[in-house]
Amino acid sequence: MSADHNIDFAKASFKEFESIPDYDMLKTSETFKEFMDYMEENNHMNFRFITKGCGPIVNVTTPFLKKPTDCISLVSNDYLNFTQHPKVKAAAIEGIQKYGTGAGASPLIGGHHEYHVMLEDKLSAFFNRPKGSSIVYTTGYTANSATLLTLLKEEDCAIVDMEVHASVFEGLFNTNTKRFPHNNMTYLERALVDAQSKYRTKLVIIDGVYSQNGDLANMDEIHQLCQQYGAYLMVDDAHGIGVIGENGRGAIEVYNLLDKVDIISGTLSKAFGHIGGFVISSPDIINFLRYQSRQQVFSSTSTPAINGLLKAIDLIDEEPQWRIKLAENVAYYKQGLLDLNLNIGDTASAIIPIKIGDPHKTEQVARLLLSAGIYANCIVYPGVAKKDARIRTSLMATHTRENLDMVLNAFEDIGKKIDLSKTR
Repeated sequence: MSADHNIDFAKASFKEFESIPDYDMLKTSETFKEFMDYMEENNHMNFRFITKGCGPIVNVTTPFLKKPTDCISLVSNDYLNFTQHPKVKAAAIEGIQKYGTGAGASPLIGGHHEYHVMLEDKLSAFFNRPKGSSIVYTTGYTANSATLLTLLKEEDCAIVDMEVHASVFEGLFNTNTKRFPHNNMTYLERALVDAQSKYRTKLVIIDGVYSQNGDLANMDEIHQLCQQYGAYLMVDDAHGIGVIGENGRGAIEVYNLLDKVDIISGTLSKAFGHIGGFVISSPDIINFLRYQSRQQVFSSTSTPAINGLLKAIDLIDEEPQWRIKLAENVAYYKQGLLDLNLNIGDTASAIIPIKIGDPHKTEQVARLLLSAGIYANCIVYPGVAKKDARIRTSLMATHTRENLDMVLNAFEDIGKKIDLSKTR
């Protein structure tokens, strides 16, 4: 317990340290460090790093394991494992050899290079949009925050699913916001009715695949409501693009809305195996973002290594076996978890949560998994609500059946020590 502020470290989460009354930034940081020391001493918090690249097996270093240990990785969003694809690596190396290691400037003052143009054109074509329909940012986070900060002002309104990514909420500081409970059409319609005559631009913002539950948006119903009430629709499909849909175009393709969504945002760091973000919209909106988005005007941009993305995007169509193998892994693993009577929610993607609820029990499960050679994420507040803690697992196309069986066996063994059975 903190001696100065009566915070019970045994029951605390990160939330208690967001703003401690009467504590300035230094005192708050010092108290938070005391909490982290407590968590370390009691094996509740172990920062980990890996010494190999992304893959189904990674080498994990953490005080809890005493020495670097090979573990099955369930923490990566490198769903197709394109970070390790020989053709992607070769293309990235070729880009560095041809252009060097950096862009040298922000896009508007000399940092927009030939390889950026090629990438943006390829992304436009990937979504069957005309040239000029895409813009690239340095991260997926920035793609959301920068776009929204630019497009929405005090006369406008964002109507947002409560479970969208944090980057969306960061982009809404300049505008009005209405939040609706996750995938709740009644509350969405109520917000649209209320906003209809009050605001200049009404923009509904959803994820395609939600990053913690792995479920899909009710996109067909949401699109219909947007049409009915004169709102635009923005979909962040970071976890769907390249992975799901008949041709790997994501959750938007699942609902046959690729040509109807007003703004598509995504990341280049998941299925495509690199780093960066992008926005797809009308050429006029993209042109506006290119000259008005402060992150485009004042921030340096992607390195020539993004040349690897040109090949990664092609591979979505050229080598569909990776998406097929991932889907097979997901189906097998989900069924195994359900057979163990575990709560995996409504996931419809490669993100499979094992919902436990109690944050300290969840941390204990994560430690037992690590002891069994399985690296999975313990997700507690602020990643999810305080009572919605879970083990978040992400699958890759390169996980073997043996890998998945080892994970399922570990959950079965842990379930004999801790009650993990699904509750309703």
